[in-house]
Amino acid sequence: MGGWDVLLSPVILFFVLGALAAFARSDLSIPESIAKGMSLYLMASIGLKGGVQVAAAGLSVEILLAAITGLALSFLIPVPAFLLLRRAGRLDPINAAAVAAHYGSVSVVTFVTGVETLTAAGIPPAGYMVAVMALMETPAIIIGLLLARRTSGAALPTRGGLFHETVLNGSVVLLLGSFLIGFITGKDGFAPVAPVFDTAFRGVLCLFLLDMGLIAARRLQDARALTARTAALAVLLPICNGTIGVLTGALIGLDTGSAAALGILAGSASYIAVPAVIRQTLPQADPGLYLGMSLAVTFPFNITLGIPLYTMLAERIVGS
Repeated sequence: MGGWDVLLSPVILFFVLGALAAFARSDLSIPESIAKGMSLYLMASIGLKGGVQVAAAGLSVEILLAAITGLALSFLIPVPAFLLLRRAGRLDPINAAAVAAHYGSVSVVTFVTGVETLTAAGIPPAGYMVAVMALMETPAIIIGLLLARRTSGAALPTRGGLFHETVLNGSVVLLLGSFLIGFITGKDGFAPVAPVFDTAFRGVLCLFLLDMGLIAARRLQDARALTARTAALAVLLPICNGTIGVLTGALIGLDTGSAAALGILAGSASYIAVPAVIRQTLPQADPGLYLGMSLAVTFPFNITLGIPLYTMLAERIVGS
């Protein structure tokens, strides 16, 4: 299974089921506490498994190159995104900076879904891509806040506050922490907990994406801040960024699955970590806009069409 065939995988179909249920105004729902627990489980699981894989393969120049590339993409992507949002999207500086930060950062759920579909397609990405993902969450937030300050004079939090909101963000701590645990314990240490963090992974991911389908569709129905321009940009930005990610991955010599994973990371948009920071640091920004674009448009696009697109592109450029 590869390319567009990933559309028929259970994880994608559960997302579609949730979206259809929401559009049909079904009362289907998953309690928020359970959804939060599933999110923590998925991050811990993907971190552990990535650490175990890196421990087995050993550190290499390839890992360092991937990490540097991921960081560079997260630092650079918000700048052209900001300019495009200002000119084509006609957004004010504060909202353009807030949205740009979302598109420079990453979506953990999109990445986890991508890893699952790539693995099912027989082209699993390297385990170290989990660390790359964690590194890519924070830089875009800093760049977005600096853009807001430079273009509008918006006040920024103190140095300590910014550090706490970004580097010590819960998802970053859990991802990097579980990755380090997996790296330290290795395959033998992971074996006793594998039934929990490996065997049950796909089932939990299916249920989590069912919930995300419900949330994304309902958010789209309520997203009054979206215009035709911003909705179009919410599709154009992931396509452009994802393509850049795949091409960059191929340029530094990543394998097909890892190049596709880098494209998925670059093309994704945060809707959990970044909104939490933006809400605290740029309260003037419109949540209906940045969540409407990242969660209601970009996330469904990536889950249904973006992941197959980046996979097909990586297969053609790098080779299967």
